[in-house]
Amino acid sequence: MGIVIGVDIGGSTTKICGFDSSKRLISPLLVKANDPLASFYGAFGKFTDENNILLNQIDKVMITGVGSSFISSQTIYGLPAFHVEEFDAIGLGGKFLSGLSNAIVVSMGTGTAIVHVNDTSTVYLGGTGMGGGTLLGLSKLLINVGSIDNLCALAETGDISNIDLRIGDMTSKNIIPTLPAHITASNFGKVSDVATHGDIALGTINLVFETIAMVAIFAARSKNITDIVLTGNLTRIPIASNLFKELNNLFHVNFLIPENSQYGTVIGAALLA
Repeated sequence: MGIVIGVDIGGSTTKICGFDSSKRLISPLLVKANDPLASFYGAFGKFTDENNILLNQIDKVMITGVGSSFISSQTIYGLPAFHVEEFDAIGLGGKFLSGLSNAIVVSMGTGTAIVHVNDTSTVYLGGTGMGGGTLLGLSKLLINVGSIDNLCALAETGDISNIDLRIGDMTSKNIIPTLPAHITASNFGKVSDVATHGDIALGTINLVFETIAMVAIFAARSKNITDIVLTGNLTRIPIASNLFKELNNLFHVNFLIPENSQYGTVIGAALLA
């Protein structure tokens, strides 16, 4: 058996990875391009060149993602090409990266998809339109920042108390023992007249991540499990780790961001071979 290549064509990025005959993961990479075909072939060429992979070493190419419909050919450079369901790839990728046999897997990309995976099946549970697209759209609209990196840098200077209404703002008494005073009662519910761009950036990130987190928690409760594996580009935002760690303790769940989390779906696509 030769190398299997996985390709995930998203709304704004294409990710690619491979597994060799010993099932060793070959370094994933990402390219950005607005045109799905250009993004696909650019990623394919870059990946094979950087890893010194010849076409005759590749057995098959597994393709997934919202942009995969633009790839109509059944062969890529003469190699067999197969389209696989994105939700199956999300589940299998999250399972592989986490080492868990029963978990909720959350793919946080332009939007967010949630699946339940175990040893026998992968089931799509739903999702939310909240995601990287929301972050970029709101940051562009509110503070004229069109880059996730710049948004995150601004957020480091922000004060969430100038944006979000929190439990402690509404009462001085501990009326809900399980909810600390600093927990959000209303995202953007206390926007100050003197809120800075940093405050707004932090509030926007908080809005998106808290919404995704709660939807994931509800999904986990519906399956009576606690393990939630986070994958997708948004897992690389530095603020994400601390936010999800706090929710672990508050809601008695186990949010996990594994190594190579941003490549979960493309890894799952390759494994589906």
